[in-house]
Amino acid sequence: MAIEMIPEWMAGLEEEDLAFMKKFVLASGSLKEIAQQYGVTYPTVRLRLDKLIQKIQISEEVSGDPYIALVKRLAVNEKIDFDTAKLLIQGYKKVKGE
Repeated sequence: MAIEMIPEWMAGLEEEDLAFMKKFVLASGSLKEIAQQYGVTYPTVRLRLDKLIQKIQISEEVSGDPYIALVKRLAVNEKIDFDTAKLLIQGYKKVKGE
């Protein structure tokens, strides 16, 4: 795949996320092996994978609303907590009349 053909969802990931994805693929998807490589527990790796999945899902959303996508990205990146994100999105939708 040429560099110009990198999917948008992948281009939006941080280098750390891409390195994790590479290790995950090379480990044949074994979270236990990834945990050993990083020197962390299995639940820690599972949480990291779940966050990566959320990042990809957010970038794939069809909603097209940049504000909602931003709030969700902030929550996934732990800049704000999920309850705050929900409140912000609900308030925004209310103001917009959705």
